[in-house]
Amino acid sequence: MLHDRVLVEVDPEEGERRSSGGIVIPATAAMGAQRLAWSRVVAVGPHARAVEAGDRVLFDPAEKAEVEVQGETYVVLRERDVHAVAAERLEPESTGLYL
Repeated sequence: MLHDRVLVEVDPEEGERRSSGGIVIPATAAMGAQRLAWSRVVAVGPHARAVEAGDRVLFDPAEKAEVEVQGETYVVLRERDVHAVAAERLEPESTGLYL
């Protein structure tokens, strides 16, 4: 990986969602509002400062570049495209989420 890129794994169940009434909404259904997605970081480039492997990151799925490695689908992002990070390595009294 080069520079400030972050490699995240794609959740296979991310496409389908359920409404509050239990109705399955397929991934192909167009939504009016833009949805952000959470994914787990698998690897980071040498210049990524705020993200480490194992963190969960929030990003815009419309601005992603997918890559397939050994049959698994991953997303490559620049660190600046990450909207939020949820990390367990922070102090016990903190929320573990920072923007």
